Amino acid sequence: MYPNYPFESRFFNFGSAKLHYVDEGQGDVIVMVHGNPTWSYYYRHLITLLAEDHRVIAIDHIGCGLSDKPQNYEYTLQNHIDNLHTLLLACGVKSFSLVVHDWGGAIGMGVAAKNTELLERVLVLNTAAFRSQRIPFRINICRWPLIGELLVRGFNGFAGPAISMAVTRKMAKDTAKAFLAPYNSWENRVAVSAFVQDIPLRPGHPSYQTLIDVENGLKKLQDSQVPMLICWGGKDFCFNRSFYDEWCLRFPHAECYYFEDSGHYVLEDSFAQIAPLARDFFRRKG
Repeated sequence: MYPNYPFESRFFNFGSAKLHYVDEGQGDVIVMVHGNPTWSYYYRHLITLLAEDHRVIAIDHIGCGLSDKPQNYEYTLQNHIDNLHTLLLACGVKSFSLVVHDWGGAIGMGVAAKNTELLERVLVLNTAAFRSQRIPFRINICRWPLIGELLVRGFNGFAGPAISMAVTRKMAKDTAKAFLAPYNSWENRVAVSAFVQDIPLRPGHPSYQTLIDVENGLKKLQDSQVPMLICWGGKDFCFNRSFYDEWCLRFPHAECYYFEDSGHYVLEDSFAQIAPLARDFFRRKG
């Protein structure tokens, strides 16, 4: 059903909902954190690659992928951070590296902010973990009262278009189906809509202070000069060049690669180029 995704499904019970994750390989831990509207399937090739000599944990946030999708859950940045932190503690993770994409940047870095001394390396893929007031109109309309929820949940107007708008190379049909399979109904698109609503653009938003805390955590990573690899799709209409430049400015020691002809789903468009970079980056010590 999910091509190139042969991993054993594992579940962690939070009481109100079960979170799905995969835990593959052995060795130093790499945690992969997806965004909206993807799920751990986005990392399938990277999981296979890095699990050869690492322990790779890739989660599906509550409401996403193969995790439960409760209708009355508080889908907030803080809850997603807390869930990931709780899971890593339950899995006995002592130290870890991160791979983050889209919303995974704020969520993963939110966990890292609590455990700066435990973070070993970071691979950044078209994401943000700092404040910005920039939002494309096509995303902002999905936040409008009533209309936004109808578009996203009723007409699949967010996850659906992403399979073509987030790439520059057409997805194979079975791959596109796998991306969309968990989001096949009004109920199952609850978190897709909630993630859009939870974008904290201005003070007063429920997740704005959480994002400030995440951003402050980046300063600790800057000071400690945690090794960072940035691989960026240049044709991302949302996380555009300004976000890439911000990461490079904040982390001048980072190894930076800008794939001019790749989209937001940079692992779909440029995996062949990113794979050797990621393999080498995570095999280094110190």
